[in-house]
Amino acid sequence: MRDPVRIGNCSGFYGDRIAAAREMVEGGTGEESIDVLCGDYLAELTMLILAKAQAKDPAGGYARTFLTQMEQVLGTCSDRGIKIVANAGGLNPAGLAVRLRELADRLGISVRVAHVEGDDLRGNLSAITPAVGEVEPVSANAYLGGWGIAEALGAGADVVVTGRVTDASLVVGPAAWWHGWERTDWDRLAGAVVAGHVIECGPQATGGNYAFLDEITDRRYPGFPIAEVAADGSSVITKHADTGGLVSVGTVTAQLLYEIAEPAYLGPDVVTHFDTISLAQQAEHRVAITGVTGSPPPETLKVALNEVGGYRNTMTMVLTGLDIEAKAAFAQQQLFDILGGRDSFAETDVRLLRFDTPDAPTNDQACAHLRITVKDTDPRKVGRTFSSAIMEIALAGYAGFHTTTPPTSESAFGVYRPAAVPRSSVTHVVVLPNGERRTIADPPTGSVPAAKVAGSSAAAPPTEPTCRAPLGAVLGARSGDKGGNANIGLWARDDAGYAWVREHLTVERLRGLLGPEAAQLRIERFELPNLRALNVVVHGLLGEGVASSTRPDAQAKGLCEYLRSRIVDIPQSLLSAT
Repeated sequence: MRDPVRIGNCSGFYGDRIAAAREMVEGGTGEESIDVLCGDYLAELTMLILAKAQAKDPAGGYARTFLTQMEQVLGTCSDRGIKIVANAGGLNPAGLAVRLRELADRLGISVRVAHVEGDDLRGNLSAITPAVGEVEPVSANAYLGGWGIAEALGAGADVVVTGRVTDASLVVGPAAWWHGWERTDWDRLAGAVVAGHVIECGPQATGGNYAFLDEITDRRYPGFPIAEVAADGSSVITKHADTGGLVSVGTVTAQLLYEIAEPAYLGPDVVTHFDTISLAQQAEHRVAITGVTGSPPPETLKVALNEVGGYRNTMTMVLTGLDIEAKAAFAQQQLFDILGGRDSFAETDVRLLRFDTPDAPTNDQACAHLRITVKDTDPRKVGRTFSSAIMEIALAGYAGFHTTTPPTSESAFGVYRPAAVPRSSVTHVVVLPNGERRTIADPPTGSVPAAKVAGSSAAAPPTEPTCRAPLGAVLGARSGDKGGNANIGLWARDDAGYAWVREHLTVERLRGLLGPEAAQLRIERFELPNLRALNVVVHGLLGEGVASSTRPDAQAKGLCEYLRSRIVDIPQSLLSAT
């Protein structure tokens, strides 16, 4: 039985901290050194960005910043025997592998580079369900698992780059290789999925975006996370010594709840049951994850489709002082009279954003924003024709007219659609350093588990007098996007707090707290007693995904903090405990 494999993350998205790879590789020596450096570069929006880049340059389509990071660390990784695994290949993992070999040759380093492919379905869309419509997607990628990565490492690769694998596969693959797991080691694989899910977003696991800011006493830039994955699938989440941030049960819980739905978390290698996770503070900046169970994965793979949806433009008018609503109505009337009516556009979104206060002590605090977005398939209609029409009312409209920007041009936007494809229609292939191509066999599959009804809380909810206070006084939260849906994870810090929130935050109460934009939307609420947490999915809040959404917070990153700011009746004992 081998020691745990130490896997360090150096990227949570395309555009993340460039220095993180060097800091992760050089931050530990001896027993503190990492065994594998991994990086996550792909999100739904990123695939659209890479598709646009590849359309301009067919040799592109990968995350170019990865090459910059590799120039800084490739030599050190080679010297120390650190393996590198990243999904930076995007839409062109073969092209990135070529560039990595060229980089290694230029640096005089002997490196064996492999890549994983087969996720790109643009050549055959027929098996995808729901069926692809008349608009052909610019990207269509199945989410592959970690076994191609494991095969490449087992064949001696030093660097493995992939296209669209699941984020957690960047940990599952190396862990399966390191420990020699079988495809049916469901609990071990599930444990690695959880570890991968925790570290995939970089410093979000080490204090970044954390609700309880007072707990972050070291305000230096957070160290990126490390997962020490043991042979039984259990793990410890940590970070390098003398780096900023915090690794606690709270920071790990926050990341576990990020962008999930039901507790049965479907993946290409295993279904991971998040309602079986146990967390414990093992030592300072060390959180142990144990007890995770898994079951066979489904017979289909998730697919992410990105289409070009048309063109959009947004302009914002500033309204100051008195009669804000009347000024906003007047501005809209004038603008759409000039443009020929709202119906002249395929879609119009108008939002009056109230930041103003009565008798404001400063000019800025007396201002509100009228934000208008238009969409259409005709770029001319939403380009300067639209933004120049706003300027036409500059001297003819409401008192105090000004805008936040000069007239702007149109920009193309994408539409994200989730889909599925039978495994039989996808060929998962690893291309080894010697050019050999190996097809990766699928694991055994099973039926998708039905959602379980969580058992009752061990503690009874407090019944004593309440006080009006912000929900965030007793609850942490983190939110994000899954296509057009918003996800909010909420957790309590003790059993009494969870017993209260489990009873208090019903779907209808959540609907009311989230405000008018959620009034007609489907809301699902899932219970995770083991984490003292609720997970909430607000369907359709983000329209057709981040690239298309007209919501100011298009990825719902701030939705959790809005919910925590809402004033509710909270038992006094919970407030005194905090």
